[in-house]
Amino acid sequence: MTAIDRPIPVHAPLSQFPVRDGELVVGGMPLSQLAARVGQTPFYAYDRAQLRNRVAELRTALPASVKLHYAMKANPMPAVVGLMAGLVDGIDVASAGELKVALDAGADPQEVSFAGPGKRESELRQAVASGVLVNLESMREVHLLAQISQDLGLAARVAVRVNPDFELKGSGMKMGGGPKQFGVDVEQMPELLAAIGAAGLAFEGFHLFAGSQNLRPESICEAQQKSYALAVRLADSAPQPVRFLNLGGGFGIPYFPGEQRIDLQPIGDNLAALAERAKTELPQAAFVIELGRYLVGEAGVYVASVLDRKVSRGQVFLVTDGGLHHHLSASGNFGQVIRKNYPVAIGNRMGALDTEPASVVGPLCTPLDLLGDRMVLPRAEEGDLVVVFQSGAYGASASPQGFLGHPACVEVLV
Repeated sequence: MTAIDRPIPVHAPLSQFPVRDGELVVGGMPLSQLAARVGQTPFYAYDRAQLRNRVAELRTALPASVKLHYAMKANPMPAVVGLMAGLVDGIDVASAGELKVALDAGADPQEVSFAGPGKRESELRQAVASGVLVNLESMREVHLLAQISQDLGLAARVAVRVNPDFELKGSGMKMGGGPKQFGVDVEQMPELLAAIGAAGLAFEGFHLFAGSQNLRPESICEAQQKSYALAVRLADSAPQPVRFLNLGGGFGIPYFPGEQRIDLQPIGDNLAALAERAKTELPQAAFVIELGRYLVGEAGVYVASVLDRKVSRGQVFLVTDGGLHHHLSASGNFGQVIRKNYPVAIGNRMGALDTEPASVVGPLCTPLDLLGDRMVLPRAEEGDLVVVFQSGAYGASASPQGFLGHPACVEVLV
């Protein structure tokens, strides 16, 4: 087979949003009607039915004994957090700002955990006063929490985020193994655990997060097995029995051509086997899986209007009122080494037969403002609606919305 004959990789089928009369339907509403309801473009729309469906799928695939936590960094929109708080078992936060949103949304403080490598003293004080679990990331935090606990008359609830001596193979972003700003190196754990006991902190367990955006179930299973074995080994030095074991997440979603959805069945089977072992090895421990992107990423779309259709030396450019200032990750400037296209469509011309190669760009005066590079799309005109799929995670809050002074986007839950 020659390079010319070789099949071109395509995006995974996107069937979560139906199409009616040539229009994408989000939240039960045709896209043009939804845009009129929102009152402007660009906007993000998150489909609550899709969020519920994703949680239900996970509940079916994972053992009932495994708790499901939402890592709200993926999408901290208050309405989304409020919905998720009623669907999952707990919320994981990474700042005092996120902690406030989670508590305002009604999350149970007993099921809220607070992670991050650089927590301010004021944030730690808020966490202790709120009664949430603090994932320790350094000896500094042990000392600070000891003083805060004394000041407030409340023993800080703590787990230790461990920087393991292995990585999650196949991860888009490695969060553990090797030198990392995250967690406490395994080699330093005996000293840290002894300090927790001496300080009188309420030790509850361990947090191990090896990596994220992984589409290989065998890699996730291997990391979970290694994380569990490490927790069992560390439990011998712990000041109290392990009651909390966060095995991280890492479940990916298909963004780019050639990627396929992850198979949950092997992961569920693996967790069931580990939970069975834990009955004797860690009998008081509750397993937690912490997911963000996997819970919300596929339930969201980003929608922008075509402002101009330009042809430059034979190449079509659809200039929209959205761009990298709203959706940095789709532009490729949020960690991609080699830029690849997110799935993109013309949402009010779904299934149109008149197609052409076109690049979707924003209004910013930088060539980085690119949402789709030479994609085959229905022929679009001014006023048509460009849709970027897989946009429910790391969208609005992860983008430089103040860049160049353009208007901010709107977010809606429908």
